[in-house]
Amino acid sequence: MIFINPKTDFAFKKIFGSEQNPEILISFLNSLLYGGHPHITDLEIINPYLAPKIQGIKDTFLDVKAKLTDETTVIIEMQVLNLSGFEKRILYNAAIAYSIQLEPGDDYTLLNPVIALTLTDFEMFEDLPQVISNFVLKEKKVLTDYPINDLELVFVELPKFTKELDELETLADKWIYFIKCARVLETIPEAMAQVPEIRKAFEVANQANLTRKELEALLQREMYIHDQRNAIKLALRQGIQVGREQGIQVGREQGIQESKVEMARKMLGIVDEDTISQITGLNLEEVRRLR
Repeated sequence: MIFINPKTDFAFKKIFGSEQNPEILISFLNSLLYGGHPHITDLEIINPYLAPKIQGIKDTFLDVKAKLTDETTVIIEMQVLNLSGFEKRILYNAAIAYSIQLEPGDDYTLLNPVIALTLTDFEMFEDLPQVISNFVLKEKKVLTDYPINDLELVFVELPKFTKELDELETLADKWIYFIKCARVLETIPEAMAQVPEIRKAFEVANQANLTRKELEALLQREMYIHDQRNAIKLALRQGIQVGREQGIQVGREQGIQESKVEMARKMLGIVDEDTISQITGLNLEEVRRLR
């Protein structure tokens, strides 16, 4: 068997955003948010997976968003590229999800909690050894919780997870291993097949079950990610070179600006303008002028 890569946004949403298989998302969230305890018994997937209609569009596949029975909203995102401003975007998306619950004139007591669960294919917190990190509002000096902890940011850093198949212990271990390694597996490991929801996730991820349109969309998304990674590597190399050439202290600011412009030029025609802006720090108008 060949399994699709759960780390691509298309595959991630197909597996975890399916209205036909909500038990997959329930088990996944219980493992990462509630220590494997069956806290979530039911949920509503707000933006369910739909088969692709337009190929090659960057934002065709959005994040998975669900509402739990206690009215908590959970936003789940898989991010493979470490782009500039990503940390702020996570916080912004959570704040937006929190604020849009109210209509004009509604009482603030109607607001319900929001959890932003983000899985990254890169390390975000070099000073933290753990794979899963939880951030909430606390008092700065004594670390007392804010009276209402309605915003929680949870991060799963895949590169920090190094357990092998025979070392998997918890439900969270098995789900993280699935996300990280399903693409290179040829069969469903026996230890993971014992969890019905994970076995179902493997079935959904079986490439043989994809339609032709889905397979085309998946290949385009993988090519897009590959191109972006190469563009970032090239931009970094070019930036280092230009930075060296402009390294004298007097012209440092000018050198930095020229480095950004040179990075942007190298990425034109490879990635979209928004991504170029995020990577280089140039605003959209500056990027468009380079065309």
